[in-house]
Amino acid sequence: MKTLYLFNTLTRNKEEFIPIEAGKAGMYCCGPTVYNFAHIGNLRAYFFEDILKRVLLFNGFEVNHIMNITDVGHLVSDDDEGEDKMEKGSAREGKTVWEIAEFYAEAFKKDIALLNVLPPSVYCKATDFIKEQIEMVECLDKKGYTYKTNDGIYYDTSKFPEYGRMALLDVEGLEEGRRIAFSDEKKSKTDFALWKFSPKDQKRQMEWESPYGTGFPGWHIECSAMSIKFLGKHFDIHCGGVDHIPIHHTNEIAQAEACTGEKFVNYWLHGEFLIEEKGKMSKSAGEFLRLQTLIDKGYSPLDYRYFLLMTHYRKKIRFSFDNLDAARNGFNNLKSKIKEVKSDLKELYDVSESDNVFRYREKFYEGINDDLNVSEGLALTWEVLKDESLSAEEKIFLVNDFNKILGLDLDKIEADNIPEEIIVLANKRKEAKANKDFKLSDDIRQQIKALGYELLDKKGGEFDIKKI
Repeated sequence: MKTLYLFNTLTRNKEEFIPIEAGKAGMYCCGPTVYNFAHIGNLRAYFFEDILKRVLLFNGFEVNHIMNITDVGHLVSDDDEGEDKMEKGSAREGKTVWEIAEFYAEAFKKDIALLNVLPPSVYCKATDFIKEQIEMVECLDKKGYTYKTNDGIYYDTSKFPEYGRMALLDVEGLEEGRRIAFSDEKKSKTDFALWKFSPKDQKRQMEWESPYGTGFPGWHIECSAMSIKFLGKHFDIHCGGVDHIPIHHTNEIAQAEACTGEKFVNYWLHGEFLIEEKGKMSKSAGEFLRLQTLIDKGYSPLDYRYFLLMTHYRKKIRFSFDNLDAARNGFNNLKSKIKEVKSDLKELYDVSESDNVFRYREKFYEGINDDLNVSEGLALTWEVLKDESLSAEEKIFLVNDFNKILGLDLDKIEADNIPEEIIVLANKRKEAKANKDFKLSDDIRQQIKALGYELLDKKGGEFDIKKI
């Protein structure tokens, strides 16, 4: 097994991955809030986590992958105020919050399946684990980390000396209102709600009884409670977007470690944003690009996956349709090249132990194990296909092997079955070109194109035939 290095946000260093239990990796990923469709920027986070999971599997680890579904109505703004997103979705569509949650959870699962994102071992819905969330609030309360205000039970961050260490927060230096609105009842700018009381003047669709009164959980408590339930008090990897670093994941650490008295997570990994010309893609503006939008415009979901493969997960990626077109062209060329190589396959034989295969696999391992450098892996796939010292069998073996990480269905590509009629016409054109009868050559090319095929000229008068 090769050494795997991951960039740990907690330490700001690239570190060797050493699992708590040999041969196994416990991994928790923050999932969607299911009040609307996921936009393509959201999907980049799940793509990055898919690459991580595939790399762990490629390295021989047994992966226990947990993802939450935030289907509970709560206030997710930094100051624990504002409109409940689930209630907002309910009002928008005239459905119950429960119907909204079910519909958009299924839509999310469909999107990630179309992107070839491997599903988690467990999807855990926040509404199924209210008991565990209340128990964690009680744990923190008994240990003296909470206080009560008119609107809820809050975590007192001053009681946790290491609060903000992952986000490198200067808590004392925070200006009031910069991160969390400061009120008379909140002791510190960074304190946050663990349990919110239901408003006295209205009935919420989602509310539960607790020792503190009728209400609903704060945003952060669900991930701490559910990750511990499924992975234990101390586990290997926690993932999310970079926007989770300063607040959500910082608060998760404070809750979990104060309650359990143990280190929460060993490795924290965060993916960067997908940005448009106007900035980070967001649902708050009301208009956003869905995967279905791309499909409706004629793109394959795997065109978008190829686009994402071209940039490291810790770098911003700029989305435009010109950039997506370039990715689609690259992906189409890759598929054509694989078809061409497959057409040269004569007799399949075992090449897994060949020196060429070993050399390229070592290079591929080295790239992906260097903090998931999958863009280098994609470049290496092209290098394999162009390397004339490799046999067709070696090329296809390596491409199929690399596809375990790339997830582009390259192993499903079949050589074009060219009809005899097209082959006869192509040979007639070759003869016409040799005789310098260029008019006849062009006429035959157009005839072949009308039948749904394209000729790709090569050196020495040779050619490839491609189905259009």
